[in-house]
Amino acid sequence: MAAEEVQKHIFISGKVQGVGFRAFIRREAAVLNLKGWAKNLVDGRVEVVLQGEKNKIAQMLEKLKEGPSYARVDNLKVNEEELGDYSDFKIKF
Repeated sequence: MAAEEVQKHIFISGKVQGVGFRAFIRREAAVLNLKGWAKNLVDGRVEVVLQGEKNKIAQMLEKLKEGPSYARVDNLKVNEEELGDYSDFKIKF
């Protein structure tokens, strides 16, 4: 039986821009075989869409709460979404 696929739309606040946070997300998404995208927002947050197996999304959310060592994550706002049509993980500009 195939694992359940889910999609999450996440807004991350804290010291998350200019510290390689999006590159960290892309690397971790590749390890977990997740699809979607990440981009910086003008208000200082990072916006992320993740799609993949439910258990791998849960693992990724734990990684996002910590972030890379040079970042500071203050808050994660996570929303469930309908599955989109993503073939890989991208950083949007």
